[in-house]
Amino acid sequence: MSANPRAGRWLVTGAAGMLGQDVLAVLKDAGIEAVGLRRADLDITDPAAVRAAVEGVTVVVNCAAWTDVDGAETAEDAATAVNGTGVRVLAEACAAARVRLLHVSTDYVLPGDATEPYREDAPTGPLNAYGRSKLIGEQAVAELLPQDGYVVRTAWLYGEHGPNFVATMLKLAAQRETLDVVDDQHGQPTWSNALARRLVELGLAALNGTAAGGVYHGTASGRTTWMGLAREAYRLSGLDPERIRPTTSAAFVRPAARPAFSVLGHEAWEEGAGLAPLPDWREQLAQALATPAFTALAAAARNGSTG
Repeated sequence: MSANPRAGRWLVTGAAGMLGQDVLAVLKDAGIEAVGLRRADLDITDPAAVRAAVEGVTVVVNCAAWTDVDGAETAEDAATAVNGTGVRVLAEACAAARVRLLHVSTDYVLPGDATEPYREDAPTGPLNAYGRSKLIGEQAVAELLPQDGYVVRTAWLYGEHGPNFVATMLKLAAQRETLDVVDDQHGQPTWSNALARRLVELGLAALNGTAAGGVYHGTASGRTTWMGLAREAYRLSGLDPERIRPTTSAAFVRPAARPAFSVLGHEAWEEGAGLAPLPDWREQLAQALATPAFTALAAAARNGSTG
């Protein structure tokens, strides 16, 4: 028996990923009955399997995704099968079963050339194959679940349960005296635990009828660059932030183009769900770095540092 029976039973896809693990932990803490399915447990492109998985649940949180941005450039069909076709299959099953769907998307559906934060209704325009594949998924949710579909775009995600930029910077601190980090890409570093809590809040609001379907931006407030994030992570970890040196994106050419501006607006939270935007990125980072996984990395960095 769930400790929160009014919330019903939730399904989390992509349950082995960084965000999926956090969502399941938040649901457990909230006393909400939930099942987590990994890629090996559920192929979201299989309609029959998805229909069976959705049966008897009240909310689906879709954290399943093709996340290899560079790999998608040469495997766009494979990326689209998961990020586009798979999401349509989920949306169809949720529509048939009258289940709310919270679908996690990305800033990469936007062109990244703005100078002010993108509103939730800003025109899309992906720069790369990954963004195109994710946009197809967003469009499926909007088409099939206009009232019961919630697209939550996030960006610059980091957390305890998977590879991420913050962890990489701390690991490298023990190996290198200085690091060159790009200072010409602007975004909102977002802690996966904070996003997981917001997804659960949104799902509960959806069940209560107090959250409208549509697009929400699940990113931290404020803005910085990758260099700014690295320096703040070092400062909070007791490392010298000046060890992080600025460089440009031209120094790190990647197969997939990256947006230069990934700062998202958060008007929909108050307007559509009566919720405040997520806290400032610095506040989230400080909380994240106080968790065991990151404190261990910071300690190893300090012990291994030559500076």
